[in-house]
Amino acid sequence: MYVCGPTTYHYFHIGNARMLVVFDMIRRYLLYKGNEVQFVQNFTDVDDKIIQRAQEAGKDAHDLGQQFIQEYFEDAKALNILPATVHPKATEHVEDMIGIIQGLIAKGLAYQLDGDVYYAVTKFPAYGKLSGRNLEDLQAGARVEIDERKKNPMDFALWKKAKPGEPFWDSPWGAGRPGWHIECTAMSLKYLGPGFDIHGGGADLIFPHHENEIAQTEGYLDGQTFACYWMHNAFLTVQQEKMSKSLGNFFTVREILEHFSGEVIRFYLLGTHYRSPLDFDSEKLTMAQKALERLQTSVRLADEVLQKAENLTAENSPESRILSDAAQVAKADFEKAMDDDFNSSLACAVLFNLAKVINTSLQNEAEATTGLTAARAVLQELGAVLGFDLEHSALATDNDENSQRLDEVMAILLQVRGRIRQKKDWELADLIRDSLKDAGIVIEDTPQGARWKISREGGRA
Repeated sequence: MYVCGPTTYHYFHIGNARMLVVFDMIRRYLLYKGNEVQFVQNFTDVDDKIIQRAQEAGKDAHDLGQQFIQEYFEDAKALNILPATVHPKATEHVEDMIGIIQGLIAKGLAYQLDGDVYYAVTKFPAYGKLSGRNLEDLQAGARVEIDERKKNPMDFALWKKAKPGEPFWDSPWGAGRPGWHIECTAMSLKYLGPGFDIHGGGADLIFPHHENEIAQTEGYLDGQTFACYWMHNAFLTVQQEKMSKSLGNFFTVREILEHFSGEVIRFYLLGTHYRSPLDFDSEKLTMAQKALERLQTSVRLADEVLQKAENLTAENSPESRILSDAAQVAKADFEKAMDDDFNSSLACAVLFNLAKVINTSLQNEAEATTGLTAARAVLQELGAVLGFDLEHSALATDNDENSQRLDEVMAILLQVRGRIRQKKDWELADLIRDSLKDAGIVIEDTPQGARWKISREGGRA
């Protein structure tokens, strides 16, 4: 798999996050099915936007690019995105790009003009086959950078002549830097070779980026297939409008992490099929948080019952069979959903169905069974395939040491409150419960004892 990575001039936004989470989910499922996956995701660390941003900030363009590569890894970790097998940087593969450009010129598919090199789209008859666009129509309505020197307005830059103050590399055409499209050709061919399985990205990359990749790569390969399957996730909008800084509806993941955990953001993004449009708002994130907590609660309650049990009820007991059968059905339904174009929305519904069976069993105060062990394990396993940790409820502001201390303090507090309830001092017990709720900690009194959890509905949590 080759998936187009970020241009490293800023923190990545929630629209970028959808693409990153979707292809991480696809990768995880392919691994779950027993495949070996070579996953390549590049960093565009030289680009007009990087240069402009660096000039505005009075920084070196290379330093700025490397800074936001590190920021990427921090936010990606919060979203539980696995590191790629290889994370190639454009600046480290310029020689590879120069070699391909030389090959395209030799084949008559590209031409040079005063230090610039352009790809001649009319030399590739299949141009437009990915996007379904007609070259003549594209020429008529071309909205491209005006350069009257080009043979065709749709011709795109493979190499750009250096301007004063810009980073540059030496080349056969003089000092300059690569165009955007050529970098993905060079890096995908280097690490995966021609005819690799999946090339992915957001729907905004279909044209012109991926269309141009196909033209230059298959032209260079004399018609050999570049990638076997092209996959694109749909756009993410905000109140039915495209995200834009000018509209004030532009949200970076770093900003959202101040209010929601990365796991909640991931759960929200996978709650809709990747090829369906997704409209963003904070209320839906709150709903996603509650939904994720329900799944985590099912695992936690099952663990409590299993940990207290000295022995498990026989496997052939009615309750055990119900749970075991539910686990098997869930696994089959989950795979059916994911095999149907990676339908993560339907796969999430399968998790809730299994959690409901587990909860019903626990509400009936059933004894610990081998079936409960199986159902709990499958729920956790399938959640992990989607990238959710159902064993631990994590918040964006959690610190491991602080979390451990909070666990210890709450265990003592619940013990004290339990003794107060034994003495039937209901007023004091309720005061403790209500005060904790105001601070964002919810106490639940159950037949198995009191439990607590952090809520974001109120208080300082």
